[in-house]
Amino acid sequence: MIARIKGTLVRKSIGHVIVDAHGIGYRVFIPLTTFYELPDTGQTVTLNIHTHVKEDAIHLYGFYQPEDQDVFQMLISVSGIGPRLALNILSGIPAAEFIGAVTRGNLNRLVAIPGVGRKTAERMIVELKDRILKVELKEAGADRETETADDEAMKEDALSALVNLGYKSGTANHVIDRILAASSTKLSLDVLLKESLKALSG
Repeated sequence: MIARIKGTLVRKSIGHVIVDAHGIGYRVFIPLTTFYELPDTGQTVTLNIHTHVKEDAIHLYGFYQPEDQDVFQMLISVSGIGPRLALNILSGIPAAEFIGAVTRGNLNRLVAIPGVGRKTAERMIVELKDRILKVELKEAGADRETETADDEAMKEDALSALVNLGYKSGTANHVIDRILAASSTKLSLDVLLKESLKALSG
């Protein structure tokens, strides 16, 4: 399965491009959002690829932004929506706006997309809303875990520096915790050390 293509853009049109990768020309179907971001012909282009296998053909669908590919793959999982209609939808609404319309149940915005009728819009909301919300919650949790890990690493670095300067570990740790808890903004390591030294020497 082809997941990514990097090569020379030989031809571009509104509906598809041809990319030459190591002497092989790949025809890749694209949405308008990708078309607008393409370089000039003759330049190097990299596309994220969804490979769609049919009984009589293998079609490649390309996306400049990973978010577009994510939405495309969600769309083709909805009953009654094939790859061509999914591209049409992405051409009529940005990925972020589509996600917002689905999660808010904005039927009017979805129906306004060319080629999307009321029943299709209702199916998209019913079949995708919970899935999108679960993905957003998972990503938000991952972001919080990363932020917590960064804070802990900074705290350890500050504590190590203060101990090396001769301060007792327990006292320094208490001061660091107090400063972090009192701050309404995220502190840098430099600021945390300066505030800690000021408190310890006071």
